Formats: sequence, structure tokens, C-alpha cells
Amino acid sequence: MHKSTEITRLFDFPYHQLKTYPQQKCLVYKENETWKNISTQEYIQQANQVSRALLSLGIKKGDKIAVITTNNQPKWHVLDIGTMQIGAINVPLYPTFSEKDYAYILNHSDSVYCFVSDDDLYQKVMAVKDQTQLKNVFTFEEIKTDYDWNSFLELGENNDIQPEVEQRKKSIQASDLATIIYTSGTTGTPKGVMLSHHNVVSNIFSTAKAINLNDNKKIAISYLPICHIFERASSYYCQYMGFEIHFAESIEKIGDNLREIKPNFMAVVPRLLEKVFDKIVDKGSDLSGLKKRLFFWALKLGENYKPYKENGWWYEFQLKIARKLIFSKWQQALGGNLDFMLAGSAPMQPRLIRVFTAAGIPVFEGYGMTETSPAVSVTDMRSKGFKIGTVGRVIQDVTVKIADDGEILVKGPNVMMGYYKTPEQTNETIKDGYIHTGDIGEIDEDGFLKITDRKKEIFKTSGGKYIAPAVLESELKKSRFIEQVMVIGESEKMPAALIQVSFDFVNEWAKRHNHKINGISTDQKLVDRIQKEIDYYNKRFGKWEQIKKFEITPDEWTTDAGHLTPTLKMRRKIILEKYNDLYKKIYNSQ
Repeated sequence: MHKSTEITRLFDFPYHQLKTYPQQKCLVYKENETWKNISTQEYIQQANQVSRALLSLGIKKGDKIAVITTNNQPKWHVLDIGTMQIGAINVPLYPTFSEKDYAYILNHSDSVYCFVSDDDLYQKVMAVKDQTQLKNVFTFEEIKTDYDWNSFLELGENNDIQPEVEQRKKSIQASDLATIIYTSGTTGTPKGVMLSHHNVVSNIFSTAKAINLNDNKKIAISYLPICHIFERASSYYCQYMGFEIHFAESIEKIGDNLREIKPNFMAVVPRLLEKVFDKIVDKGSDLSGLKKRLFFWALKLGENYKPYKENGWWYEFQLKIARKLIFSKWQQALGGNLDFMLAGSAPMQPRLIRVFTAAGIPVFEGYGMTETSPAVSVTDMRSKGFKIGTVGRVIQDVTVKIADDGEILVKGPNVMMGYYKTPEQTNETIKDGYIHTGDIGEIDEDGFLKITDRKKEIFKTSGGKYIAPAVLESELKKSRFIEQVMVIGESEKMPAALIQVSFDFVNEWAKRHNHKINGISTDQKLVDRIQKEIDYYNKRFGKWEQIKKFEITPDEWTTDAGHLTPTLKMRRKIILEKYNDLYKKIYNSQ
């Protein structure tokens, strides 16, 4: 794979595509049940019109433009290129953030305009507009208003200002700020990660070397949130390679879309693969007789998979049969053309990696973070680069060392410029050029990186969403019913909570209602009452962090019993061990 000298900034990718292999189907999307497409040429023309429209609004170099979309779509990319090539900064936000988060981030980022994909988001942003510096909010919808997409584009119809666009483009350096991506901090206050063009471009080239895709006749599916650096970097990579990018209609419709689009590879988060796997197993369970026996025989075989024919000829012979009879159907369910899946964003269960790889759809796990643009390591089948239970070898130009306390430290051109407006947080995170990831890990004798633990309490659900438990816990503890609460759910599909009720208050409540409590953990009237409290506080949280289930612990959490430290901090590990049965009850009853 040649490293292109002409690509130094993120907006160079589509221009490179136009020059080397212009695509008729550069960006493909569904509208009114019909698949439509934009060519590379149209993509660039529209991006230039966006640039002119922004210039006519008086956008200067360094101005911030926020963008929030529910589903991935071409307009996001057109706006992205049009924004960056005049030196403005793209600030992408999650559609699931709360109004409070929008008010904070839009204000903190100094965003002057905001683009949203639909009316719901428009109303949400308009509700907090007065608390921000926003001059206006536009929508991607074409709804004949003075703030819709077409009204915005009309501002850029005057071609006379195109030379100014070209001037701006020339003046942008690789080292300039390209985007600010907000992630949840330990305190729960989102931090703005500043990434330069060079941060992301260098990372895309280093990662590309670890991905075995060579010709430009490939189809990619885009469905993970584009505001997340994992999906965004992968879409720039696809533009560089000249792949067709097909946008799924939504995560809910991903199954149908995979069969329509038939992609060659896709990025996945563990939660999605868990869902796919559960569906496949459900179907297998509905079979009967020999078919059912064959299905579970193949599944068991898959669970024992080892790469590079380590299991010997007899296993490989059986695997061939299993692929023909059973696994070929799995491949068809995912479109039939998948060469592999790239997994990132949260730890993946090794069992899933074994089973899908055995089924002929390898899962390549990688490791990274927003602050490292994102990739640090990637798995690759070539030159024995695939080792289950690790996140692959560190990519080219990036250095990883393990600190004395086991923390993973990363150095390289992909390390962020810093956190926006918070130099003290930047200096805590980046020391001597190394970013302190907050993850604990090791590098084995073959050079594979292995993540063993989380240094911080923040965790990710299997959907790749960050949860800052302390913030949620302190809100929930405002309830008079709740004395102690621990939010759980690392690598699980959803956050949940273990709750120690305030015994005095609960007894008083029961007295008031002439109710006799039968077993504090299981008393239905009490459980329903706590549910009401949870519902009330959930309204203050983003969708992904709302507590979906809870269990009440039978006893009080004390220092003597080991639940709490002498300074009354929760000992999370010990509490989890003590209530392992409740944990299982929450997550096995799905």
C-alpha cells in the first residue's frame, strides 16, 4: 500500500479519490425505500458549496461548527469536508446526549453554528440555544424552511467566492486542529479531545498497513455513530481506498441492510456482535432433530477454534464440513461477502472471536481511544498477527510502554493535541509525550498487547458507550430510599445497579403505608417504589447511561464487612464478589 504524499489533511481524502479512482457510487444511501448514490465528483462539488455557504456566514479559520446526526448519511460527510477545508473545526456530538450536555458542550466548544439531522434534535438544541454562543441551527432535512439544508446550501450558490475557498484550503497545515470530540471525563464533565489533521491521517496510514485490503473494489457499511472516532477514521480510510460507503438505515435495520448491501468488511462493537450471535443461536434452538444436533455440533466446534491450524488436521476437516453445512448460512445472514470484521471500542468476549472466525468471518480486535485518533494496536491474520485474548500488535509509528503500575502508556503522531481549554487535564494525561491511557495491560513475548484491567472506574458497556458510575451514583443517592448504590455493567449490554436501601427510611415508609416488608431484596411493593425513584433520576441521564435493572442487597454495606474503605469509599471489586448472585440475576435474565 503506497503512502500518499499528497494526503496530509483530512479533506485531502476525497480529492485523492477523485484523482486516482473516481467512484460513481462514492456514498450510497436509502431514501423512500430506494438506494441512491453520490459520485466522488458530486461529493466534492457539494462540499465546496458548503464551504462557500459557511464563508458567506462569515466563518473564520478556527470557528467551531457542531453537528449532531441520528443516522449516518452523506450530508454529514459533505459538511465535514466543507467545514474542514476552510479551516473551521468540526465538533460532532452524540444524538443521545441530554439537553444539559448539549448546553455544556455547545457553550464550552464555542460553537457558532450547529447542524442537526432531524426535528427532534432541532427542538432539543433550540431549547438550550440561549445558553450557548450559537448564531443559528440548521437541519439536514429538506423541509422548505429558512433553516433547512437547501436554504443553507443556497448561501453558497455564488461561485465567485470559490477562489477564497481555494486560498483557505492551501493555508491549512497538517498540524492544524481539525476536530474536537467530546468524551466523558472521570468527573462526568465531558472533555474536548483536540485532534489535528496529522493525528488522524497518520493513524489511518499506520492502521491501513495492518488491514489486508488492497484493491478498490470493496463495499463498506457505515452504521456505528459517526461522531465516534472509530467509525469516522474508518470512513476516511474507505474514502482513501476508493471503497463504496453504504449507509445503513439504522442499527435496528442492520440485518436487512447487510443482506441488501453485501459488504466486504465492517466495523463492529461487541454489543452488536453479541446481538447477532444471540439471534443465530435462537434460530438454531428452533431447529429440530438432526438439523439442531448439527447446528450445536458446529457451534461447539467453533468455540474450540484456534488459528493457523493449531488444532490439527482432524479439527480442520470437521471445520470444513461445519462451514459447508452450517456456517455458510451465517455468512449469508451477514450478506455473504464479509472478509472480516474489525472490532473496537470495548473488550470483546474471546468466545465470540473464536466462533465467528471459525465460521469464516474473522473478527480482528483492535485497541485505541479518542485521545489516540484512535488506533494503538490491531489484529492481522498475516505474519501470525492473530492471537485470541489480545488486541493485536502495536501499529507502525506508535510506541507503547507499560508503566511500573501496569498502566499502558502510548506515544506517537496519533496522540491528541490536548483537551480543549483544560491544559491542566492535558498535562495530567500526557507526560513526556506519553499519554496515560488509564488501562492496565501487558505486552507478551510475541509482542501482542493485552488489556487486563481498568485503572479508572469509568467503564464501557458492550455497545462501546462510556459510563461514569460516580456521577450516576451521586444522583441516585439523592433519593431518600437509597443509602448506597453501585452502578455496574462493564462489557455488559446495559448499565444496572446494586442498591442498599436506607433501612430507617424504608421502615418508616412501610409503617406509613401499613405494609409489612417480606424480605428486603424481594418485597414487590418496595421494589416497585425503588423503580419509581430510578425512573425519576433516569430522566437526567443520557439514554445509554440510564439504569435498566437493579437488585436490592439484603444487608447493610459497612467497613467491618469489607464493603467500604475506612474513608467510606466503595470497594467495587469486593461488593461485586459479595453480590455475584444478584449480578448474575440481572444479566442472565435478559
